[in-house]
Amino acid sequence: MLGVTLIDVISMRRCCRPGCKNPAVATLTYVYSDSTAVVGPLATVAEPHSWDLCGTHASRITAPKGWDMVRHEGGFATSPDDDDLTALAEAVREAGLRRRPPEPEQRGYREHTPPPRPTRTGRRGHLRVLPDPPS
Repeated sequence: MLGVTLIDVISMRRCCRPGCKNPAVATLTYVYSDSTAVVGPLATVAEPHSWDLCGTHASRITAPKGWDMVRHEGGFATSPDDDDLTALAEAVREAGLRRRPPEPEQRGYREHTPPPRPTRTGRRGHLRVLPDPPS
């Protein structure tokens, strides 16, 4: 690892409100076709027509007059559980490993045969955390 924790990565994205230097924990998105403002968990990537908000601004923001406001039911995570992230990364890494060849039969296996090389994944993968789909 490079010595960077998940909280360091998240804290790089700041609240978009002028003068606010707090880390973003939520994303505001407008659904123009439904006249709805949605405040949900922090988006995995910054989108051009969405705004990152800190916890204070996410809880205080209001919708334009005549619009509906939809808010995420739970609180916004300020520090994700590193154990969950580690477990997810391990599962993805294991799934990406190529299958190893079956172990040779003990009978007939020659000692001068070099041991199989450790398997490696193809190229380094890119992970993104996605929110649960709406029910």
